[in-house]
Amino acid sequence: MRTHGAGRHEFGQNFLTDRRTITDFVGLVSRTEGPIVEIGPGSGALTMPMAALGRAVTAVEADGRLVALLRRQVPEHVRVVHGDFLRYRLPRSAHVVVGNLPFDRTTAMLRRLLHTGHWTDAVLLIQWEVARRRAGVGGATMMTAQWWPWYRFGLEGRVPASAFEPSPGVDGGLLTIARRERPLVDPGARSSYADLVHTVYTGKGRGIEQILTRMLRGRSRPVRRWLAEQRVRPTALPRDLTAAQWAALHEQIGTYR
Repeated sequence: MRTHGAGRHEFGQNFLTDRRTITDFVGLVSRTEGPIVEIGPGSGALTMPMAALGRAVTAVEADGRLVALLRRQVPEHVRVVHGDFLRYRLPRSAHVVVGNLPFDRTTAMLRRLLHTGHWTDAVLLIQWEVARRRAGVGGATMMTAQWWPWYRFGLEGRVPASAFEPSPGVDGGLLTIARRERPLVDPGARSSYADLVHTVYTGKGRGIEQILTRMLRGRSRPVRRWLAEQRVRPTALPRDLTAAQWAALHEQIGTYR
């Protein structure tokens, strides 16, 4: 089967052609369990190797011409759906989400995914710098911190732009996301937790101690207690905190707000 073709700009298509990357990607998928939902299969570079795993695959493709091509070539346990992932209704049972995402739609797709239940794992090929930020390499972004209590993010490798056709202007990165079996924060507190993270990230101060003390209108005692218990430097920045430290901050200081 063809693994690439002329990508269409309106769909943000950059087809994966590098065999080693395909092997690495499918290897990550093989560590998961359950039916697979693939975002943007394109011409099937990942679809066919994943089909060889013997698991049910639903491939959601926005380009009608590729849908017709895939339907003629996939085995019976692979279903090809013509549609936009941002509007596609994901299964209400356990499944795995995978895909080589259009770089210009990555953030929207990630947000949609993180707000959706039932899937257990995700294996995604996205823009390298976005993958680094989401995995917390060099410091966590606000978006990562807001979702850390419920998900683990992992950076699995860098994919050169030459691995795609046509080649994008930047490299890609393999990102894995796993839903935590035991959340660090009660799901019912998701709104208050997200609000806390936003307030801290946008707060003023030269370090986390100043930011939190101002947030609590000068009440420094709970801040110092949290710093000591979590072994956090007073001058640390919000991006330096770990998932567990954020969860403890919500539990210990959220009640003072």
